[in-house]
Parts: sequence; structure tokens; C-alpha cells
Amino acid sequence: MLHFAVAGSPLSTPAPGGTVEGIKQSSELGINALEIEWVQRVPDAPKRMAEIKAVSKALNVTLTVHAPYFVNLNAKEPEKLEASKKRILKALEMAELAGAKSVCVHPAFYLGMEPDIAFTNVQKATAEIMQKKPKLFPSVNLAYETMGKGTQFGTLEEVLKISKEFDIYPCVDIAHLHARTNGGYNSTKEFNEVFDVYEKYLGKKSLKNMHLHYSGIEYTAKGERRHLVLKKSDAKWKEYLKVLKKRQIEGVLVCESPNLEEDTILLQNNYAKLA
Repeated sequence: MLHFAVAGSPLSTPAPGGTVEGIKQSSELGINALEIEWVQRVPDAPKRMAEIKAVSKALNVTLTVHAPYFVNLNAKEPEKLEASKKRILKALEMAELAGAKSVCVHPAFYLGMEPDIAFTNVQKATAEIMQKKPKLFPSVNLAYETMGKGTQFGTLEEVLKISKEFDIYPCVDIAHLHARTNGGYNSTKEFNEVFDVYEKYLGKKSLKNMHLHYSGIEYTAKGERRHLVLKKSDAKWKEYLKVLKKRQIEGVLVCESPNLEEDTILLQNNYAKLA
């Protein structure tokens, strides 16, 4: 099954808000998945995580997590690299306690280095993170995201190559790929090519358990600027949904549109109508 997730608590979530109330509101709206947005900081709150897990289980709402933005596994300064690894590990640890299945991470910036050198550095940092998996996050996936700017580590091939090595799977953001290529990845042919490459690296079964992001997006020649509401963007979202349906893609698709639940429901309802 493909679950459509809202990115964070729905805008219509009653006060005082928060993840637990956001899960309840998502369920009320008929949305059966939610991505917890720990993009600024990860709460060190095991009791709250237990509550999140209990409520999501009771309401059958699938959870994923977005880790903090302040990460660079290619950082030149040792202290920045260590801080990045700690932020990722804390997100993975709390995700485990919250019952989330996958944590999206913006892995790195090239910082003027050759991509292969950056890859080696990210690879080394990932190995150190994955050593903690058995103890801290045994059932949570580390999902490196495809990124929207050419200065960022995160081409489709990069995240797939490193995912294959560590037996994890990436977060594929078609909108980011669209922005990174200044208008590419926006047709039935190109959507299929993404899943063909994904399958080549991780196998056919991998398409049954994916972590996807999607939205409209504004971009320049340098790549991503900001996320947009689907109908105010050039995103060929109807074609994308048809490819997802035809290929029987499963997992979680997180809608990152600014209007949150509105576009999530738009995608979910249109997908349901497809034969």
C-alpha cells in the first residue's frame, strides 16, 4: 500500500498543536501517515515518544521523521562532523521510540570538493552511524534524501549507491530532482527512469517499501528555492500519480506542499480514483 503523509501536523490541528494532536487530526481528515518534522532540533523525550507511538498505533497512522537541517557529513571541521552525526543518531533513536519507520536526512554539501571525495567522506560517517543501529535504531531506516541544489550531495545515483552499501533505502524527492536539473524529472518517461534506476540498485522488492517526498517547487538555474502548492507549480503531479499506480509503488509519500493537508488529500484522492 502507498500511504500519503502530511509533512508535520496539519494546519487545521487544534491548539495546543504538537505531534500527538497532529496525528489525531490527520486521522480525522482521513490521512493515514505523517512525517514528524524535527528539522530544527530533536526532542530528547522518551515519554513523549511513547505517547506518539501509542496514538499512531491506535489510529493506524504510519510515521516517518525528517531529521534536522543542520547536518553535513562532509564537514571539514571535526566538531561540525561530530555534531552532524549526533543529530542524525538522536533523530534515529527518538524515531525508534516513536515507532517511526524511516528518517529523512539531508546528508551533505560538497564544499567545493569533487563529488567522489565527498562520497568517501559521507561513506565513512555513515559507517560510524550504522555501527549504532543494533542498539539505538534497530527497526528504523536511515534515508538520505535526493537534494535540490547542485552544491548539495544528493544525486539519485549517490543516495542509491550509498544505500545499497549499507542496506538502507533513500528518500527520493522528485521535486528536488526537478529543481536540481532546472526543469527535468517532470514527465512520465523521467518518473519511470527514476524507478528503473532505483530498482537496478536496490532490487524490484525495494519498490514496495519506499520513502518519497513530493510537492510543487520553485527553482532557478542554481536549483531549489522553495516549495510550492501543487496547482501553483509546474509539477506534473497527475502523471506522477499514474506512474506510482501503474508500477504499484508502496511505502510512504510525504507531501511537502505549504498548504500541508490540502495537497496531501488532493494527491491521496486522485490516486484512489486511478484504475
